[in-house]
Amino acid sequence: MTEFTGERVIPGQVNADLWAEHIARYAFAARFASGCRALDAGCGTGYGASELADSAGWVVGADIAPEAIEYAREYARTHSTHARTSFLLASATALPFETGIFGLVTAFEVIEHLASWRQLLGEARRVLTPGGLFLVSTPNRLYYADSRRLDGPNPYHVHEFEFEEFEAALREFFPHVAILFQNRVEAFAFHGRAQSPPVEVRVDVTTYEPASAHFFIGVCSDQPLPDLQPFLYVPRAANVLREREQHIRLLDQELAQSKQWLDQSLADHQKLQEAHEEQTRHLETQNRWAAELEQHLKDAQGRIVELQEEFQTEQRAAAAVADGYARKVAELEEENREKTAWAIETEARLTADLAARAEHLAATVRLLDAAEATVVERTEWAQRLDAELAQLQAVFTMIRQSRWVKLGRTVGLGPRVD
Repeated sequence: MTEFTGERVIPGQVNADLWAEHIARYAFAARFASGCRALDAGCGTGYGASELADSAGWVVGADIAPEAIEYAREYARTHSTHARTSFLLASATALPFETGIFGLVTAFEVIEHLASWRQLLGEARRVLTPGGLFLVSTPNRLYYADSRRLDGPNPYHVHEFEFEEFEAALREFFPHVAILFQNRVEAFAFHGRAQSPPVEVRVDVTTYEPASAHFFIGVCSDQPLPDLQPFLYVPRAANVLREREQHIRLLDQELAQSKQWLDQSLADHQKLQEAHEEQTRHLETQNRWAAELEQHLKDAQGRIVELQEEFQTEQRAAAAVADGYARKVAELEEENREKTAWAIETEARLTADLAARAEHLAATVRLLDAAEATVVERTEWAQRLDAELAQLQAVFTMIRQSRWVKLGRTVGLGPRVD
């Protein structure tokens, strides 16, 4: 852990006021830690556990962040004169300890970081010895919200408390509860070069209202609480006048720097003013040009309207022509349908007539074929008769020429052959 992010206090990386605000709580808690075993739940970087170790018998610090535990161990090794500290990685809502072993448990600026804050209170009650004290702090939501009105809500806080809610939450787990207010006050200290306790303190305080408190410190136990006297913590850097003088010097430096920035800003403003005037002149020229363009645009728009009207007239004429054309097309289509029907009917009629003629022709061909067959047959018969006749003539000629016939004719015997 090398950088302060606002989630955990890192010694040496926060201003004196913020450091005093946190360490003061452990100075207050050390009054109740004498000789006992103490637990600092949510110990962060371990500076608080080291503070408690000056009076406690043993101090254990527990935190859920590994880098915080590593830093806490190194811090205790280099800043504490006592070896009575140990640190372990553990959640404040699930403490790895037996029941009733700590006489003091602290959880400063932890509860507002937890969604399950009731588990923190239950675990604190569990690990406390009978009569042990649980000290828990949290910022007053009303004051804290007002103090951060410019920065916005703390991103690490899950749930912040007002006085009544905080007191009611503690009383759910502890029968004896007192809530103290932690406030920053202005004071004057009278002391020599060396101081030694006790310190006499006079506190002129009007009645404090919970709404005006900066932080709430809950002191809780299962048994009646000890006498809780007011406690005043004076940090080493609490010389208010010196701090104010240093603050004034810083303000003077910031003022001088601001004046330098102002002079530079005025010079820049003058340049910007001149540039603005130049831009204004340029804008006026551009405006005139734009006016001319606008007039041209209006003229063009007028011409466009005229052309649109001409186009619409032509469209109407074209529509009339198209309508006549459509009617002509319809007439031609109707004529075409009639001619098509006539052609179809004629084709059917001619097809039927052609079929009939083809059948008649086929019959004629059959008759011709039959006649041709008859002619062939009779021709063959005639040819046979001619052949037979020729044979008979040859026989007759042979008979006539025969001497027997001649002899028979002479004597008047035989057939007459002429």
